[in-house]
Amino acid sequence: MKEITTPVKNETIKNLKIGDKVNITGTMLTGRDAVLPKLVKLLENNKKDEIKVNLEGAVIMHTAFSSAGIAPTTSNKTEIESSIIPLSGAGVKLHIGKGSLHPETVEGLKKEGSAYIVTPPVAALLTSKVKSYKCVMYPEEGMEALYQLEVENIPGIVASINGETI
Repeated sequence: MKEITTPVKNETIKNLKIGDKVNITGTMLTGRDAVLPKLVKLLENNKKDEIKVNLEGAVIMHTAFSSAGIAPTTSNKTEIESSIIPLSGAGVKLHIGKGSLHPETVEGLKKEGSAYIVTPPVAALLTSKVKSYKCVMYPEEGMEALYQLEVENIPGIVASINGETI
């Protein structure tokens, strides 16, 4: 098991390989269909300074957040998968979700020095790893707003890195 602490460093990514089991501790963002395209639009319009969190070394789980818990959604939905490369280019190092990614996204992760982690869709387990949370952007989206969580030992498996995928 490899222990990863946020913010994720380039060296950490270089030491990962397909199939590695990981535990992630520190700050993690949550976002999915409603929010991730909004972040990309800010980046495309050169408004990165309007993003209220630091994306450098960030981890984003593709999920909504509610008091009922968190669990990954399918990452290859158009709204989510199309955000992975631009967000990686802005500094996001780990994307956490479920499902496979298209070959173009796998190559984009390689180019940007980022990775894709799959995690079990077990809300009770994942929610027990959340120590605190706050909504940081787009509260009007409700549970699909951008949340910042403090987490301890979020489990996962490296599914895409260095142009390879499981």
